[in-house]
Amino acid sequence: MGMTMTQKILADHAGLAAVRAGQLIEARLDLVLGNDITSPVAINEFEKAGFDSVFDKAKIALVMDHFTPNKDIKAAQQCKQTRTFARRFDIDNYFDVGNVGIEHALLPEQGLVAAGDCVIGADSHTCTYGALGAFSTGVGSTDMAAGMATGKAWFKVPAAIRVELKGRLNEYVSGKDVILHLIGLIGVDGALYKSLEFTGEGLSSLSMDDRLCIANMAIEAGAKNGIFMVDEITRKYMDGRVKRPYKVFAPDEDAEYERTVTIDLSALRPTVAFPHLPENTRTIDEVGEVKIDQVVIGSCTNGRLEDMKAAAEILKGKKVARDVRCIIIPATQQIYKDCIRAGYIDIFIDAGCAVSTPTCGPCLGGYMGILAEHERCVATTNRNFIGRMGHNLSEIYLANPAVAAASAITGRITDPKEVM
Repeated sequence: MGMTMTQKILADHAGLAAVRAGQLIEARLDLVLGNDITSPVAINEFEKAGFDSVFDKAKIALVMDHFTPNKDIKAAQQCKQTRTFARRFDIDNYFDVGNVGIEHALLPEQGLVAAGDCVIGADSHTCTYGALGAFSTGVGSTDMAAGMATGKAWFKVPAAIRVELKGRLNEYVSGKDVILHLIGLIGVDGALYKSLEFTGEGLSSLSMDDRLCIANMAIEAGAKNGIFMVDEITRKYMDGRVKRPYKVFAPDEDAEYERTVTIDLSALRPTVAFPHLPENTRTIDEVGEVKIDQVVIGSCTNGRLEDMKAAAEILKGKKVARDVRCIIIPATQQIYKDCIRAGYIDIFIDAGCAVSTPTCGPCLGGYMGILAEHERCVATTNRNFIGRMGHNLSEIYLANPAVAAASAITGRITDPKEVM
């Protein structure tokens, strides 16, 4: 029996000819990631274990993106601890206020992840990098500490689900709708500790921004990782960014999959996940009358340039509804600069939006957009759990950037076609 993409990468990094689902392996790592929340815990464990060196200062990335610029004293202390650690070991890839970005948008943009890599990060959405044909997954801070010191991690090789994509996306439908549709089909535990492997001729209609969004939310179906076949779109994205050799792994023809899910992209409609789970999906036609108080467009899921463009095209020449707060957060400094050049920032401000420096803040209820009791938010983020963005009695509706922008204009969840 052949191997899947994920199994081939893990076998390569474990120095084995082949691996099988359920097998325990130790694999070498190409990158270890931490942020301002998880890194301090990992640093404490690193020091507790008596480690006095890192395995490779160029293969560790520490990104101060969640509560920066510091929202309070605790946030400042966490960043100081991580900053001190980075300076102590001369970590090459340390990102702080002024040159920071939301980690899962920043690292691919900087060329720090490539096809065939094995990556761990002390953040559940580390699975984002599967969009590039890498194996990447979230781990706990203890595993991050061990990874920083040894450059290795233990894994149980995941079984796989093949997601076959066909057709092409229609107007106002994006990668966010693809992954919400999939989660709606299989549930938040439908891929528990499995690899979601995306293949099919429909890949050609998905941009890298679409793919990064889809891979990012593989964890919302319980997956260990999400991974895409490498094609010319992938190679074009990596060209000029990745400054080192990389390997491309394709699944064997007889690779073993537990099941195949087929999605016709041309049949998808803008999709909204109602509270309080990403699997609670409805198409825009099924939403009904849902009034809102806030819109957030950004995050590691939908803060990239195509997301900003989609929002700007909807908001241009229009105004945010009087009782709605619309917060827009470009995911990296480069995306922010690109938005300025394209005129998107002027459009956002003229429409009555607040535009922020890159941060994860509102996504996890940290700052920059906390919800009060009974408030409702349409967000392009990845989770809508109870209390995720503020009060336990608030509500989060997950949607693509076009739907979010249209909803900001009308004050209720809205089909973009209605305002265009």
